[in-house]
Order: sequence, then C-alpha cells, then structure tokens
Amino acid sequence: MLLEIRHVTQYHYERPVRESLMELWMQPQKGARQRLVSFELDIEPAAQVFSYADSFGNAVYHFDVPQPHDGLTIIARSAVETEPVHEWPLPLDMGEWERLKSAFVKGECFDYLRPHGFVHVTPALETFIAEHDLDDLRRRDPFSAVQALCDTIYKAFEYQPGVTDADSPIDLALSAGRGVCQDFAHVMLAVCRSWGIPARYVSGYLFTDREAGDRSDPDATHAWVEVFLPSYRWVGFDPTNNVMTGERHVAVAVGRDYSDVTPSRGVYKGDSESHLAVGVSVRRARAAVAEPEFLRLPRPSAPFGSANRRRASADAIREQQQRQQQQQQQ
Repeated sequence: MLLEIRHVTQYHYERPVRESLMELWMQPQKGARQRLVSFELDIEPAAQVFSYADSFGNAVYHFDVPQPHDGLTIIARSAVETEPVHEWPLPLDMGEWERLKSAFVKGECFDYLRPHGFVHVTPALETFIAEHDLDDLRRRDPFSAVQALCDTIYKAFEYQPGVTDADSPIDLALSAGRGVCQDFAHVMLAVCRSWGIPARYVSGYLFTDREAGDRSDPDATHAWVEVFLPSYRWVGFDPTNNVMTGERHVAVAVGRDYSDVTPSRGVYKGDSESHLAVGVSVRRARAAVAEPEFLRLPRPSAPFGSANRRRASADAIREQQQRQQQQQQQ
C-alpha cells in the first residue's frame, strides 16, 4: 500500500519571539515491511535543517530560527510503501515466559522493561488490573496474554479527544475511562512491563478505515505498542482499535513513552505565549512514484499561506552533513 502523508504543525506567538530551537520526530522509519519512498520538510521562516539519529535509532531533524518571528510553520511530507502481513503470529508455548527472563532480553530491552515518565504502575492502575483480572492473563502464553490485554483496554476505554493532553498521567484516563491513543498505549506499556514483557511506545500514522471500525482521529498522529517476544522479536498491537499493526500503520519513531518521540518540541526566547495547531492527512496513492515525481505533485495550500519556504529533503540534509564531517576531518 502506497501512502502519502502530510503533517502540518503551526506555532503562533502573541508577540514576536527569537532564537527558536526545534527538534522533529517526523520521518517514517525504514524497515522490512515499510519502505520510505521520500521525505521532505518545508520550514517558514526559512531555516537550515540538520539531522541525527537518537539513542533509539530514530531520525531526528533540528533547526533554529534566530531572527524575530511571530509564527512558525513546519510541513512534513512523506511517501511510504507498506507491505501487508501475510502470516500473523500464532500463540506460543508457556516456555516463552522463561525465555523472557534471559540475560539477552534483559540486556537488549533494558530501556523497555523499566518504568519511565508516563509509564509506571500507580494505585489507579493496580485497581484497573484487579477489576479486570489482568494478572490472570499470565496463565496464558505471553503472546495470547498481550492480545487479551489489548482487547481489554479497547473495551474498557472510550475514545474521546480533549479529555487528556500530552502531559496527562495515565491516572487521568483511568479515572475518566476515556482518552486517546497515547493514553491507551501508556496503560498497555505499564501493564506489559509489570509482567516482565519488554514494551515500547510507537508514534506514527494510521490510514483510517471507518468500515473496519477504526476509532482513531484521521486528522491526527497515531500511537501504539510493540512488545518484544523472543520467538517473534517485536510485535505491534494497537489498543485504540484492537488490532495488530498492519499495512495501514506507518511507524515514525519508538521510545519508552510519548516524551521520547513527541513529533515536535523546542524552546524560544521572548515574553510571549505560544499556540499550537496540528493537522495530518494520510491518503492512499494510486501508484508508486519516484522521489522527484513525488516532489512535483500538487500541494494543498498551507493554512496561513506558503510564502517563501525552504525545502529540505532528506537526501540534501545527508549530503550537507557529509560535507560538514569532511570539513571537520580536514
């Protein structure tokens, strides 16, 4: 499935600010079932963009805008080709629990076994676990237990934007019984890690299908969970929609929780409040296109106008970094 993704982020400042420094986690991953056809960034005001790989292997782009400005627009465009899942995982034997205790798993997945940030067991989560008899699921094999946990979270919570925000602890969603994909992923991560199953947060996009019963907002980013099972390696579960991840899911970044992979974050100098607006569009393309052709496709106009924007493609950024490294070595 070939998907075209447009992710628009706009910051508006009540008064001009200066020296904005931004980091972006927006480039889709490259993997066995996901091919990155193209990726580009448009920044207004114009900025020189650099990139690096973080400790989890995610592509991170960063830039600064030193001059005074009262707005900042970031447009990320991607073309991604995903592969369907031809063979879904099957239940495992109970010996998988012992394999999860191996030194290899504890070393390889150290970061994804420990509490962190939004992901930790609270009294409210302990109550949720008891009310839904979740610890009884450990009588099943790890794969079946996680699958049942995904189903439980899906049925226990109502999808409703606006109840929580990016800084909300899991207790807020637990008490309200409502939330969004980020909340459901954090709850699932906390339970899995309490069972000794490595679990990581995945940010990305979903090509929504209302006929399939998707609850996710089609105009927003998406999040889900991947668990590490020695027999299968990383396996994706989407508790928002009660499905395993497939060709409609586009992974962007992985981390311990949302705070590791927030799509954009930064700082600025100035005595002004900032207001954020985000829009996401994921659509299916009719045919595969090469990167130069993709870059020439018609673009919808940005909400605040396009002005003079600087295009920074992934290839151009890599070439720029190589030149800088060569200069540093001279």
